[in-house]
Amino acid sequence: MSRTSAVDRPARQRLADLRRVVRRAVLRRRRLLGALCVGGAVLVGLETAAPEPPPTVLVLTAARDLPAGTVLEGADLVPVEFRPDSAPDGRPARAAAVGRTLAAPLRRGEPVTDVRLVGPSLLRGYPGLVAVPVRIPDPGTVALLRVGDRVDLLVTETDGSAARLLAGGVPVLALPVDPEGLTAPSVASGRLVVLGTTPALSGPVSAAAVRGCLGVVISR
Repeated sequence: MSRTSAVDRPARQRLADLRRVVRRAVLRRRRLLGALCVGGAVLVGLETAAPEPPPTVLVLTAARDLPAGTVLEGADLVPVEFRPDSAPDGRPARAAAVGRTLAAPLRRGEPVTDVRLVGPSLLRGYPGLVAVPVRIPDPGTVALLRVGDRVDLLVTETDGSAARLLAGGVPVLALPVDPEGLTAPSVASGRLVVLGTTPALSGPVSAAAVRGCLGVVISR
């Protein structure tokens, strides 16, 4: 017998003994191992069968209590995940919300929506003009107007003489609506329109509207 075989025999014997020990340990614990295998299979099955989490959308909320009149900064807003069916309508993006002014107070965690923000100035894009709310006697004429139209303002004197031009190319800044989104109702003094005039013309235009002799002609 070679010297190498004599050296390898104890090593093979130790390996065989180790195998017998491991086999006995497995046999003694076969029930526990079987239960673990079954439990693992059940967990894998549950994870496979479980529905995927519902999709979410990010909604900006107030990071702290914010009073009305606050000009929003990035630190005032925290995005929170909402389910699509619970997310409020009119939620602005961060870029559209930062720099806007709160029209009403917000509690910490309350979503920020468009109705809580002050709208952009009516005079944006009209430097040097002022906004003048007036009532036009003929509501049918006002129904033809759209924001951004340019109108000529005519004054008809009470004696029935021909109308005279008071101002030309006056922009229509707003056509106020009621809370339900319907055009403001007609009243005896006419329909409300917000016009952009120079400061010098604001007085004569308001006076003509008060007398009920202000008319408009759509110029463009």
